[in-house]
Amino acid sequence: MTEPMTPPKSDFIRVLQDRGFIHQATDLAALDAACAAGPVTAYIGFDATASSLHVGSLVQIMMLRWLQKTGHRPIVLMGGGTTKVGDPSGKDTQRSMLSEAQIADNIAGIKRAFEPFLTFGETAALMVNNADWLDRLGYVDFLRDYGVHFTINRMLTFDSVKLRLDREQPLTFLEFNYMLMQAVDFLELNRRHGCALQMGGSDQWGNIINGVELCRRVDARTAFGLTTPLITTASGAKMGKSAEGAVWLNADRLSPYDYWQFWRNTEDGDVSRFLRLFTELPLDEIARLEALEGAGINEAKKVLATEATALLHGRDAAEQAAAAARAAFEEGRASQDMPTITAQASDGLHDVLIQAGFVSSRGEARRLAKGGGVRVNDVALDDVDQPLSAFAPTPDGVVKLAAGKKKIVLVRPV
Repeated sequence: MTEPMTPPKSDFIRVLQDRGFIHQATDLAALDAACAAGPVTAYIGFDATASSLHVGSLVQIMMLRWLQKTGHRPIVLMGGGTTKVGDPSGKDTQRSMLSEAQIADNIAGIKRAFEPFLTFGETAALMVNNADWLDRLGYVDFLRDYGVHFTINRMLTFDSVKLRLDREQPLTFLEFNYMLMQAVDFLELNRRHGCALQMGGSDQWGNIINGVELCRRVDARTAFGLTTPLITTASGAKMGKSAEGAVWLNADRLSPYDYWQFWRNTEDGDVSRFLRLFTELPLDEIARLEALEGAGINEAKKVLATEATALLHGRDAAEQAAAAARAAFEEGRASQDMPTITAQASDGLHDVLIQAGFVSSRGEARRLAKGGGVRVNDVALDDVDQPLSAFAPTPDGVVKLAAGKKKIVLVRPV
């Protein structure tokens, strides 16, 4: 881990240091000096493996946001080319191959996640696609121009390769080329846009180092690399995942209410760190929230949830989600802003629980009910074999269905 500098000269490095974003850097003092001297252009790459990014990418997005807010220029690099290969970093197996059409659709979906965080334009943030240069590379030219600068010996020492081989899991020659392609990305962005800094998660350190060295060896240009720590929860879970699956950033994959609930359910030991990383609250206000104890921690979690949701979905959506949660969990009321599904009136309640994503099978639904974990219209229920029609809807025509302490959905019978 890179030793912190005291005090940084640039606003950008100061913010990253104060808020806990920095894990490693190639030359933090020189990077800080460059940021203090004038605008620096930096990029982070995102492969298009799904139609939305999830919370696991939010640290990188926030770094790009702080970069722009402190007067520098961010580049979002979409991996239209590298997605065809697949980054082996942190992966036990090769990724599934996606078609050109799937990659294009995914890029279109991912672009929406950045719009609330960055201002794009000719002199503002850029979004570019590495397929623009990688797709045109002839293989022999690629090897002659760039492969000569990398040794197999060195590449085998990087975690993205070493961990796979240590576990005796296959690493294809296709994947082995990924780090060379990412290095070419840095060189191309340096040439085209004067990009001097690549940022990413700590699992990207080896790939970033390759790009820094390629810029130096081929064009004799100074370039920098900076990584963030791997973000896990206090219990060791990977950031971006929940019991129900990935915590997506796009509203068509996860509603603002469910996004708010994800942050509200943060573990006590993570509240302070997440307020620094995932909100823009002033540090003195975060310090005040950190000092809360007992029930006050829940108030800090609500602030975290509202501020994080406001950044992505807007202040109105965040306040509506907070109000819906307050109505459901503190006042026992239903709210039109709560998640709503439609189900057949003749459906058994166990099937409605499955449809809502609260359980995965009828057996699990029955066990949950027997343990007192199912409530309909705020009344505990131990028989989920009954049809939905057995329960009277509210005046709004919905049935309030809860599983456990934190999962609530409104069900509209049809």
